[in-house]
Amino acid sequence: MIKGILGISVILIGGLLSAQVVSTDTTTNAPLNSAQNILSGNGGKQIIIGGYAQIDYNQPFNDTASANGKMDVHRMIIFMGYKFNDKVQFVTEIEMEHVKELYVEQAFINYQVNSGLGIRAGLMLIPMGIINEYHETTTFNGVERPNLDGVIVPSTWREMGAGIAGNLDQLSLKYQAYVVNGFLGYDGVAKLRGVDGFRKGRQKAAESTFNSPNFSSKIDYYGIKGLKIGASAYYGNTQSTAFDGLPNNDTLGLKEQADSSTVGLAMFGLDARYQYKAFQARAQFIKASISNVNEYNGFTGSDLGSSMLGYYGELGYDVLSLFNKGAKEKIILFGRYEYYDTHNATSENTDKNYSFARTDITLGVTYKVSNGAAFKADYQIFDNEADGNTPSRQINLGIGVWF
Repeated sequence: MIKGILGISVILIGGLLSAQVVSTDTTTNAPLNSAQNILSGNGGKQIIIGGYAQIDYNQPFNDTASANGKMDVHRMIIFMGYKFNDKVQFVTEIEMEHVKELYVEQAFINYQVNSGLGIRAGLMLIPMGIINEYHETTTFNGVERPNLDGVIVPSTWREMGAGIAGNLDQLSLKYQAYVVNGFLGYDGVAKLRGVDGFRKGRQKAAESTFNSPNFSSKIDYYGIKGLKIGASAYYGNTQSTAFDGLPNNDTLGLKEQADSSTVGLAMFGLDARYQYKAFQARAQFIKASISNVNEYNGFTGSDLGSSMLGYYGELGYDVLSLFNKGAKEKIILFGRYEYYDTHNATSENTDKNYSFARTDITLGVTYKVSNGAAFKADYQIFDNEADGNTPSRQINLGIGVWF
């Protein structure tokens, strides 16, 4: 029995190959993430395994009171891919957060009809902005992800669904279009709020409630070396458990009440990334318009805004290249300015909360000791537009790996 188990283990280990970290496709110039590395056949094996990890130390401080720091094994992720044949592959991402929370972040099958068309179905990342798709910790500067990508595009935002994706290399375009499940807006209590936007609405594919399909799409252009420009759109309605069990003959107006537990969402995003030698830059803009908010807040008692808006710009430079142009390591000094407002507009029964109009400034360094390993440190200032607000500050230290 033991020999049999050992034999099977040897066969499995022999078929495994750690995915090589490749951040840009050498043929198309299109940036890659872990899933795209697997789908592109990186390694040429039937089974591919990889992962990434993020370990943080956060120390807040202000002028009025002391605050304890936090040390956290924030994320430990395993990526796995299986190639059935030249056309069919399966991709999955399993994440452990804060040592105790286990999630499945991706789990989809891809059928490659031809070089420009793939059919996907399962649990997929919503292609909105930059971080939600490219969230491997060595692909971005800063110990923590931008806060815009925590409340408006609540990374990691994933939904169940199906659709198409592919590259049109002759046009230097990558496209994605999916029909998916939507945010959960109500399950007896309001899930969407002014303070954290859409974050609590993520269903994470855990027995997700579904009563209304949503549509998600993105087009990326990568025809200029070092530059990638993306445009994203998302449209649909939130989901609600209030529709479950409604009688077919609704004489009490229960459906109208259930309608008040949902909102309509139209989100649009633009993003850009550019790198030239030691210089790098990125920017992102997101606008979300929300309908039926007056009814939703009245029914649930929430303070959801009718519009959310956010943007950031970031510049970085590899200063090590000034002293050693051939260095494989990188020391990137960077700065990021970020603004996001989850009460960009409010409905008639909700007062605007100016503390939800937030500005974050992050200054730091990323020391890449290899293509897939980095030490990080940064200093952050958090401010908002509320009267009498005093900015708070935080120092972050962390390590990140991706393989």
